[in-house]
Amino acid sequence: MVGITNSYFLEGRDLTLMIGSFGASAVLLYGAIRSPLAQPRNLLGGHILSALIGVASYNALHDHMWLAASVAVATAIAVMHVTRTLHPPGGATALIAVIGGESIHDAGYWYVLAPAGLGAVILLIVALLLNNIPKSRRYPEFWF
Repeated sequence: MVGITNSYFLEGRDLTLMIGSFGASAVLLYGAIRSPLAQPRNLLGGHILSALIGVASYNALHDHMWLAASVAVATAIAVMHVTRTLHPPGGATALIAVIGGESIHDAGYWYVLAPAGLGAVILLIVALLLNNIPKSRRYPEFWF
């Protein structure tokens, strides 16, 4: 659904909903649904907070990309722990905000809303639909 949304609404606009960290989120959301790391709070909080931290790190430290990348990921991990939103793909979301291409950097804080926030919401909606079809599965285990 993220790919379809990207294709129909953003193709040719130099914007994207497709970021690499969503592949890792998909593994958790569709393959490890009972993991605390796969729950909605972690998915949404992990991506959104990490995107915010990544953009802020890039803005503050872009002259030293190695430092901006390190600060983004380390700070994202710390904030996710403190807020109980640990979602490992969030670390990649923070890193992408720093090392991503021109379109990611040009997006600035919009990167937090799309692709990070909107893409995570789409992944969550699909997870809610698909993971509750079989009677043997229940998702989420908890919301907050």
